[in-house]
Amino acid sequence: MLIDLHTHTQPLSHDSDLTPDALIEAAKKAGLDGVCLTEHDFFWEHEKAEELGRRHDFLVIPGIEVNTECGHVVVFGLKEFVYGMHRLGELVGMVEAAGGAMIAAHPYRRQLPFELTQEGDWSEALEQASENEAYRHVQAIETLNGRGTERQNAFSAAVCERHGLAQAAGSDAHTAADVGTCATEFEGRISGLDDLITELKSGRFRPLSLRSA
Repeated sequence: MLIDLHTHTQPLSHDSDLTPDALIEAAKKAGLDGVCLTEHDFFWEHEKAEELGRRHDFLVIPGIEVNTECGHVVVFGLKEFVYGMHRLGELVGMVEAAGGAMIAAHPYRRQLPFELTQEGDWSEALEQASENEAYRHVQAIETLNGRGTERQNAFSAAVCERHGLAQAAGSDAHTAADVGTCATEFEGRISGLDDLITELKSGRFRPLSLRSA
């Protein structure tokens, strides 16, 4: 199954131009089997996400992208924003208590310099990024971000390799053009949130670029 694990829609994500309906229609057109709604620090009500999925006859799974002091983390299994979850330690405790799963989003953000002017800059940036506490707790790292450059995604893959974690992909869609750039391919059948969490914990998935498909 091909699922986009990282998307944003209006009005819950203020920087997105996509309506939920437009996201789903674009995902269908791109040949995806499902999308995850991961707004910035804002939860979809699970019932509303399910209703949206029924209306479109399409798999829609609610999640969230939490902005922590250790970077952005895509989270599945929680239902409401609780003050303090922007602190990684508290977020980890909440997710573990709920039996959820986490993915580190776009590790290159604020970690990879715009320009590598000196020999060793890449290695130094990689070393610093790899010390991020978040990678001790996530089930996967997003090594393929639809809005990231080839260089940026390569950096994320190098961080992931250092930690021996599973690799995931998400379009990080904010516009219709972003949808279908990439997705995560799962070996198992996913019919809802619980299945997704189970498969994320199993590691039976891989990032897949769809740009040339």
